[in-house]
Amino acid sequence: MEKRLKIWTYREGEPPLVHSGPHGSIYSLEGHFISEMESGKSRFAARRPEEANVFFLPYSIVNVVRYVFKSATPSLHKQPVQWFALDYARTVSNKHPFWNRSEGADHFMVSCHDWGPQVSHGDRNYFRNFIRVLCNSNTSEGFIPKRDASMPEINLKDKRIAPPDRDRDEDVVVYEHMPSGVNYEEMMRTSRYCLCPSGYEVASPRVVEAMYAGCVPVIISEAYALPFKDVLDWGKFTVEVPVERIPEDTAGDIDAEAQKHFVINRPAKGFDVIHMMLHSVWLRRLNLRLSY
Repeated sequence: MEKRLKIWTYREGEPPLVHSGPHGSIYSLEGHFISEMESGKSRFAARRPEEANVFFLPYSIVNVVRYVFKSATPSLHKQPVQWFALDYARTVSNKHPFWNRSEGADHFMVSCHDWGPQVSHGDRNYFRNFIRVLCNSNTSEGFIPKRDASMPEINLKDKRIAPPDRDRDEDVVVYEHMPSGVNYEEMMRTSRYCLCPSGYEVASPRVVEAMYAGCVPVIISEAYALPFKDVLDWGKFTVEVPVERIPEDTAGDIDAEAQKHFVINRPAKGFDVIHMMLHSVWLRRLNLRLSY
């Protein structure tokens, strides 16, 4: 990958729907990836489309939902997301030859929004080969690990990553709601294990929050395709617990080597989360066995 991967980021479209995305909140990775690829500093960025072997559609589902969905009638539900994604793909395929030569198989997008998977629902046949890099990587809702790639959900509140603190509390503390005066991040930094149940969707920012804090994530989620599972052995630094087996499982300490794969750096650095996402895309591109 280091020598061969070259990505062309399409220039079509205007902010805020394209070429822009959130840099904070649970959707932060979506915006950081877009700006990293358009920063001019990525060694993987192609100078011209003809030298690329992968093509990036740089729209933000978060911004599409924010600026398009809210102005639509409620009865349309998620259709504006589907329409926008289909319109953008058709725009680049009509203007450039690259989508058509692979039927979209070497093209990808990234999304941490819950509605990210909806991009392929406007025309499932048109998007049948398209690579979706998603936080909401739910195999029970059409996520296909051999084609799609899973990325972690990272909640950047102040764009700062707190260092791990190994002084652990031996007690088990469970709250239904966080009491006044109790600091959430501090509780994680002083805990050995951190429960990470899924929320509205299979992914949860608690997994990465726990890893940043040096706390062993206890993942409680069904049908979740874990990020970077092509290369990471999640069983060595997390606990995956089906609901019916919660009393049975234990684990050791969080692996500091695994921790570095979930850090956002700007500009990106080797083995960080952006490089891991690119590696996931590259592996799926290799599966295509295209001649270019």
